[in-house]
Parts: sequence; structure tokens; C-alpha cells
Amino acid sequence: MSKHNVRETALDILVSIEKNQSYSNLLLNKMIEKNNIKGKDIGLLTEMVYGSIQQRDLLDFYVEPFLKNKKKIELWVSILIRLSVYQMLFLDRVPERAIFFEAVEIAKKRGHKGISSMVNGVLRTIQREGVPSLNEILDPTKRLAIETSHPEWLVKRWVEQLGYEETKKMCEINLKPPVQTARVNISRTTVDELLQQLENDGYSVSKGDLSLDSIKSTSGNLVHSTAFKQGLLTIQDESSMLVARALGVSINEKVLDSCAAPGGKTTHIAELLNNTGQVISLDLHEHKVRLIDQQVERLQLSNVTTKALDSRKVKEHFVEESFDKILVDAPCSGFGVIRRKPDIKFAKKESDIENLARIQLSILQAVSPLLKKGGILVYSTCTIDREENTDIIEKFLSENKDFSYDHSIKERLPERVQPYIEDGQIQIFPQYFETDGFYIASLKKQV
Repeated sequence: MSKHNVRETALDILVSIEKNQSYSNLLLNKMIEKNNIKGKDIGLLTEMVYGSIQQRDLLDFYVEPFLKNKKKIELWVSILIRLSVYQMLFLDRVPERAIFFEAVEIAKKRGHKGISSMVNGVLRTIQREGVPSLNEILDPTKRLAIETSHPEWLVKRWVEQLGYEETKKMCEINLKPPVQTARVNISRTTVDELLQQLENDGYSVSKGDLSLDSIKSTSGNLVHSTAFKQGLLTIQDESSMLVARALGVSINEKVLDSCAAPGGKTTHIAELLNNTGQVISLDLHEHKVRLIDQQVERLQLSNVTTKALDSRKVKEHFVEESFDKILVDAPCSGFGVIRRKPDIKFAKKESDIENLARIQLSILQAVSPLLKKGGILVYSTCTIDREENTDIIEKFLSENKDFSYDHSIKERLPERVQPYIEDGQIQIFPQYFETDGFYIASLKKQV
């Protein structure tokens, strides 16, 4: 397959993301299959798509002075220029003449001669004159936002909550691609056995940094491994693996996972129960419940029951005080997983945080009566915003006097994260361990 087609596919994906708010990871997989992209071209396509999204605002800052009549330029043309400039500045192994030639060919094919001349002119002028300096932006928050391509409102919010230095570290790490990590299905194999099997199959793998049952792959996608098909592992970030551990489940317990799709934490809980007890796994959408079912089947777990249900309505379906442990892995803004899903930072608005916070609190209020006295409720999100994390827990505790912080969470989490645990809560930022950003709070119901 020619590189020209790879670039055209990248352009199609980027246009669809901007026009239709499509998810980059799903669209990428679909287009790789549809256009029959193979081998090294998959790597190039992935890098161009994710890189262009990750660096979007910086690229637009660089390109803007060279565009005349910006309002008249069609979306696909401005994205083609952005994609080409990304390759010029960030992909040193791609020769510039190839970038120019193929950008012009795509412009000819999709537009007309005028468009292809304009694209050629802009790219050659940028090559000749160089891009503008970020030092022109005097406000440090605005400069950081553009330099790391995060919305200015978001950077401002983080600076208020965390200070400038911590925010800068987080914005910078968000631009780095994550290492693939996986959770070993300890109900069927051990970490050492699985590492051996994967190495024999040609993967470059090692033990994870944070979680006891994690491994990381530095070469080869574990989704394509025999071990994955056999149900011996699950692709999951290491900070996400801490959530099931925080619950501290014991054999034969009955556990509710109230917002469970796509099933990573449900299946981890089921594995930690060693196929005993019962995990009731809920999600609002039927199609997402099917994703959980597929995981359960692949991992050969027999202790999971799934149901499509709005977890705010659990009282209609379950008896009060009928669960030993409850997990609320709440729907959230997802700002802890920007490295994996760069489109998140542009898809969300500040008002979304407020709306999500309302939903998060209402889920907690709805499921908490189902917990037995003396039981543990874990609340988690893959975001790093106080309004969705500590603020929610403080509000919940102020309204539910039969719950308190559970300080014993410290004993259940790995030594490396223990210094970050405070009052039964932990907030992990991506820069701490190069994992996703995650918040976990453990609460205990009074006896």
C-alpha cells in the first residue's frame, strides 16, 4: 500500500473526528481494516492521527500566520495542512519532498488546481520562513495551553487547583504515548508463567511498575497474542488496576459494580474472587453490557451476572443491604486518560464537569443503601478534577452520616502509591508513574 493512501486515510479520520465527534481509537481500527493497511503503515497512520490531534492547537498556532482568508478555507484543507506540518516538524524520518508532493496530490484529487497551489504555497513558505515563536504569547497559562495543545479553560482550571508547575508536568506528559500494560488473569495463570509464554511468542514484556498482577509490553500489541485469545490477560492501565484491589474482596462475597462497561474492573474483581461469590455488573446501555459479556466469556469467568440498568434505579431491582462491597466507577470527564484518548481534551466543555458531578453524586446516593453495614464502597474516576472527585465525596459524606473514610485502603494498595494516600483517598496524576490519571476513594458503612 502506498504512503499516499496512508495519508489520505489519516485525513479521512481527522476530518471525521472534527466533524462528527468520532472517537479516534474506534475510527482508527475501523479504517485500518477497511483500507487494508498493513505492517509499518499501521504505525505511521497511528502516529499521524494521534500526533495531529495531540498537537492540534500548537500546529494551528504555527500555521495561522501563513493562511490568508482563513474563514474561506474548507475544513479538510486546513486539516491537510495541519497534518503536513505535523509531519514536517515531528516526523524526522519522513522526507519533506514526500510530504509536499503527497499533500499536493491529495489536494488535486479532492479539490481543484487552486487549492493544490495554495497548499503547496503555504507548506513551502513555512519551510522557508520557519514557524512563529511561542515567546510571542506573554500570558504563561495561555502559552502552556498552546504549547501543549490543551484548551485554555482547562489549563486555567488545573493551575487554580494544582498550581502552575504540577499543571505543566501533567500537560507535558499528556503528549507522550503510553506504554501498553495488561492485567494477568490470576485465576488461571501467574505473572511469571504469562511473561514466559509471551516471551516465547516473541513479545518484549516485563513486570508492571505499580500493580501486582500487571505486565507491560514494549514491543508487540498484546491484543493480537494467543494469551489474549485464551483469556489469560486483559488490556488495562496500571492505575485502573488499583480500583479492584482497593475494594479488598474476599472469597464468596457479593459485589456490585454499578457502572461497569467495558468490564475491566468487573472482570478484575471476579478474578480476585477466584471465580467464587458473585459480581453483579450494571451498565446503562445494552450494547455496552454485551462488551462486558464478551470479556467475561473470553476470560472464562463464571461468577459475573450482567444487566442493562441505570444504576440510579438500583433500588427497584435489589434489596437494601444485600452487597458486601460496591464499586462506583463513575462516568467522568476522562481527563486522566488524555494520553490514550487525545480527542477528549477538545470534546469536553467546562459545563460538562458540572453535569457529570450531579450524575456522580446521584449514583452514589442511589447505590449506597444496598451496601451491608460494615461494607466497603469504592468510588473511582479516570479524571483529575476536584469537582468530580474530592468535592463529590465530601458532599456525599456530609449527607450520609452512616459512611466515613476507610483508612484501611492503604493496606490494600501497592507500596509505591501509599505515600499518595490521604484520608482513605488517592489522586494519581499521569506524571507520577506515567499511568492514567485516577482518583479512588474508599468509604466504610458504619455497623
